[in-house]
Amino acid sequence: MRQIPIAALVYDYDHTLSPRDMQEYSFLPGLGVEPDDFWASCRVCAIENRMDGVLAYMFRMQQVAKGKMPLTRETLVRLGEDIEFFPGVTGWFERVNEIGRGLGVEVEHYIISSGLKEIIEGSRIAEYFKAVFATSFVYDATGQAVWPATAVNYTSKTQYLFRINKGILDVTNDRDLNAFTPEQDRRVPFTNMIYIGDGLTDVPCMKLTRLKGGYSIAVYAPGEHALADDMLRQKRADFVTEADYSRGSEIERVVDMMLRAIRARHDLAASHESQLHRADERNNKAFDGFTK
Repeated sequence: MRQIPIAALVYDYDHTLSPRDMQEYSFLPGLGVEPDDFWASCRVCAIENRMDGVLAYMFRMQQVAKGKMPLTRETLVRLGEDIEFFPGVTGWFERVNEIGRGLGVEVEHYIISSGLKEIIEGSRIAEYFKAVFATSFVYDATGQAVWPATAVNYTSKTQYLFRINKGILDVTNDRDLNAFTPEQDRRVPFTNMIYIGDGLTDVPCMKLTRLKGGYSIAVYAPGEHALADDMLRQKRADFVTEADYSRGSEIERVVDMMLRAIRARHDLAASHESQLHRADERNNKAFDGFTK
């Protein structure tokens, strides 16, 4: 058993760390497209073509950008620079890491998002994530987005929890992901995971994390707590807090307690293993004495 447990904080992105969908900061304004009109057109596109909603928005992004904005990796990464965040987010990761160090817990941060990986990687907080699992494009020889590389919807999000659990972060490595791995050999136990999200698309991840002994937190924008409260009452989330990540905020206090619980659980498991080993040694000595 590791001397220092690893705790994984896993986040949704839009409406969890950032108040709006990432396309609404620079992409849609740069094209003169109203966000409500764009998302409504994505819904129509999905219904008319019986498409997955994530694939529909990727397709519509290509359509509305055609001839107006080069939809390249570089362009999307630059768009990430303009994303705004809820209060305290930019200092959150270092503060939580410091809390973990004080408790003897190694903290890692991950993103699982239906938003675009390229935009996330261009944002001010990208450096803090060990891995970003998100939707992305394939680009042609000229650099233009031509096809989806990955589409992360609300149910496919759960596979990435298992990737974190097993330490298989390469999304092309399905063989090791699906291979049997004993619980004691998994890099981050589900009991050491904290999933933070904002809405119904996070429910599968929240429920899976809770069912396997981890924690889930539903966050909400100021005054918009109705959905989060429902998720708490329906046992989909363990806690609900306002999306305020400032020093001394409610979510910081809750995560502090969760990290303490992770450390205590780790120490109890280590103590159990030590006692079990001692009991086995005593039993072996008694058996040897009897046989002699």
